[in-house]
Amino acid sequence: MSGNLRCRLGLLAGLLVLFPGTIAFGEGGNSERIARLTSGGLVSPELLEHANLKILWENKLPIKENESLERLVILDGHIYALSDLNYMISLDREKGNMIFGNSVAPAGLPIVGLELYEDKLLSLIGDTLVEIDSGTGGKLSTWQPEVSIVCPAARNSSYFYLAGADRRLRVLRVEDMVRVFEVAADNESMITSIIADENFVIFATDGGNVISITPDRPNRLWQFDAAGSIVGPIVRDVNSLFFACKDTNLYRIDMVDMQTVNLVWKYQTNALLDKAPYVTAEVAYQRAGDKGLAAIDKKSGKLLWQLAESADLLAEANGKAYVITKTSTLVVMDNNKGKKLYSANFAQASRYATNIMDSKIYIANKDGRIACIIPVE
Repeated sequence: MSGNLRCRLGLLAGLLVLFPGTIAFGEGGNSERIARLTSGGLVSPELLEHANLKILWENKLPIKENESLERLVILDGHIYALSDLNYMISLDREKGNMIFGNSVAPAGLPIVGLELYEDKLLSLIGDTLVEIDSGTGGKLSTWQPEVSIVCPAARNSSYFYLAGADRRLRVLRVEDMVRVFEVAADNESMITSIIADENFVIFATDGGNVISITPDRPNRLWQFDAAGSIVGPIVRDVNSLFFACKDTNLYRIDMVDMQTVNLVWKYQTNALLDKAPYVTAEVAYQRAGDKGLAAIDKKSGKLLWQLAESADLLAEANGKAYVITKTSTLVVMDNNKGKKLYSANFAQASRYATNIMDSKIYIANKDGRIACIIPVE
């Protein structure tokens, strides 16, 4: 062992003794990124106790002084943090352990979409389709399309599906990226989102169309037409599809079989919608502009409650919705009674991730301090 390496290990051991909090290491050529958990947290345990919550874990991400944490995304068992310099950090969302830290793109290059397919992250980085290893953060494949891509890509085991600025859906074979076919809506409207399954593909448009085709050829299975542009991704929940529309409605349509779809309900929000809904076991949550967040019964389409000051959903558990307001206050709503239960000041938290899988709440600040908070049983 060289003297230089022994010196570095000795320094690390000293840091572990002096600062027994979490030590996070960057990877992928960024080993200088080392951060320790310093004193003071995002929210006090006393405030959390008042709202029947507690901290499960807290960490300090390796964010540099000239850098800012921009996004948090939850995919399966991981939480992904992306900085404004396009440095990506992956954490185990149960324990807060760092899985990898890696620069995935030059600073300033836009990153659109982050979807998980098996053990691969699929994203558009600039004008390039990129697959990233979810375990290491390393790039597995890249492909440069001949036209600009206008919404996040999708894939199944055999094909990639990309929506171009020329209003056409391109279908590319996974094994060699050979284009198999193209398809477009009859009204030539722009594609706004794509869902890929092994048995069908669904795409939505700004002309209000929701269209299902076979995955390997341009055969239409069914089409549903709304009165306005479909905004944000369509959310699939088993055989139900939920989507927001610029006609101010949130829709639920059900796929009866491969060639039949029925409108189950639509809820009018009286607001311009600009974001997809969140769908849990019993509730569809829709952000509705200055009307705040609306909680809608998933089965009946009836309004459970609406919170005007709310900014977004954080999590849901046991009939309670945990909502962050525009003033960084956590509000706990009772979905059954449609009323506020309690609140807590989250003023130090300016970043968050919406978790629809369980009750864990993930909040952070721009400097990279991140915490996982859970309800007290």
